[in-house]
Amino acid sequence: MRTPAAPDRGRFGVLVVEDDNTIGHHLDTGLRSNGYAPTWSRTGAGALAEASRGSYDALLLDLGLPDMDGLDVARTLRARFPDLLIIILTARTDDIDVIAGLDAGADDYLVKPFSLSVLLARLRAHLRRRTTASPPREPVTLSDLVLDETARRCTLHGADVPLRPKEFELLALLGRHAGEAVSRETLMAQVWDENWFGSTKTLDVTMASLRRRLTAAAQSSPRPAHVPQITTLRGHGYRLEEQPGQPAEQHGP
Repeated sequence: MRTPAAPDRGRFGVLVVEDDNTIGHHLDTGLRSNGYAPTWSRTGAGALAEASRGSYDALLLDLGLPDMDGLDVARTLRARFPDLLIIILTARTDDIDVIAGLDAGADDYLVKPFSLSVLLARLRAHLRRRTTASPPREPVTLSDLVLDETARRCTLHGADVPLRPKEFELLALLGRHAGEAVSRETLMAQVWDENWFGSTKTLDVTMASLRRRLTAAAQSSPRPAHVPQITTLRGHGYRLEEQPGQPAEQHGP
């Protein structure tokens, strides 16, 4: 079994999508020398074709591609491969661009120019969390939701609720502490990594997406359905509260 401190990186396939030859070569060489198995594509269309042919654990994605917007690549591959780790590499620094990338399905982002050592540290952190075994947990009921962490499945009246990996992990953590205040620091440490390098904006965007998905699931259910409320605790974090007998709503930003 891979250990958190030293994952067997040689088994991790990384699809690099970057049209800049200098950056692409730097990434390809750096990943290969650190035990990963990279494949370098210079276009969005090439990346989509390669993703269909190969088996990849992670995607390093430039947004400014010559043939299509990298956000479209992210959306397409997130829909095809829900468990794929997606890290966006971008020169776009505005908040709206970062939020758009996370909303498109990215797990993380790095602003160019970036350090290869920081990128490798983030890869290790994400992949370590995905490959570390956790003890089986009994399914829990949250309002009308049933959350099965062992099967990584969330259902509402028996129908699957599609959640991205980080959305599922956030809901599971909050569900284990239903009715309790959970700090932003705890959520970032346990859902992302204790040595997280990035902005907590990632948490806000992922939480907003989780709320939208739960609300949409309740509203589209053929029978009355109620989902737990996630309340924002200003200056601290979040609290999940079961809402039996109440319609689904969004609370907080």
